Amino acid sequence: MIHNNTYEVIIIGGSYSGLSAAMSLGRSLRQVLVIDSGLPCNRQTPNSHNFITHDGEKPAVISAKALMQVDFYDTVHFYNGLAIKTVEAGEGFEIETQSGDVFISKKILFATGVRDLLPKIDGFEECWGISILHCPYCHGYEVKKEKTAIIANGDLGFEYAKLISNWTTDLRILTNGKSAFTLEQSKILQEHKIQIVEDEIAVVKQENGYVQHIVFKNQSKIEVKAIYFRSPFEQHCPLPGSLGCELTEQGLLKVDALQKTTIPGVFASGDCHIQARSVAMAVSSGSFAGASINKELIDESFV
Repeated sequence: MIHNNTYEVIIIGGSYSGLSAAMSLGRSLRQVLVIDSGLPCNRQTPNSHNFITHDGEKPAVISAKALMQVDFYDTVHFYNGLAIKTVEAGEGFEIETQSGDVFISKKILFATGVRDLLPKIDGFEECWGISILHCPYCHGYEVKKEKTAIIANGDLGFEYAKLISNWTTDLRILTNGKSAFTLEQSKILQEHKIQIVEDEIAVVKQENGYVQHIVFKNQSKIEVKAIYFRSPFEQHCPLPGSLGCELTEQGLLKVDALQKTTIPGVFASGDCHIQARSVAMAVSSGSFAGASINKELIDESFV
């Protein structure tokens, strides 16, 4: 329940990282508002893995349990909606939502994640996070030793193939066009029996998000059970940019060792600044960001 419009910290993004930060701040007796629109990036993923005590759990179940536990702290409040504008105001910030509500805080934490930019291939989006995967540490065990494809090319594709070959030897690299591998890379891949397919992809045939086979534009096709793809991305939320927060070369929010962005009073946690994306990493990042924000508030009160 919202009792007022002024808080010490406003967290924009209430998924795993944002809730973890809210718990850290709630336990520090801070007045916190979590603004969330309810669209986590892994909402299509059936199960979350490699997160100790929650391995194999449904993402929505983890979120629901986290929300219940954070709600225990009476200084943490929640707002269901979308933050659309943020400006510096006095010694803090003013945040406006899509519904026209306005909130004020001393500090902001962006836990807003990133938006994956998926290729325009029929069937691809339906499989994303289910059988088209980004991380073998999160999902590789479930498709170990299965017929697997990697959509990639060049140096990044070569390193990706090396990584995925730890989980399966039945592996193809789909370059979706002309190969950019060097002669040496191509030779090494051939020695490891990793086929390079240069045909352009037409369709990913799937059932309920589970890939059955890949059809190419020349009408040939291959059967696979899993596809790996490292998606390009953009920041899910434009507000850090509107405040002047800098990005890294990879497009992530630039932060220091205490997860402060380049704008004083603004912090970031989770996928919006972490290159290795996982629930466990997001939770860890959020917990640390909450502690960092609390420390900064304490330091400011002792001047």
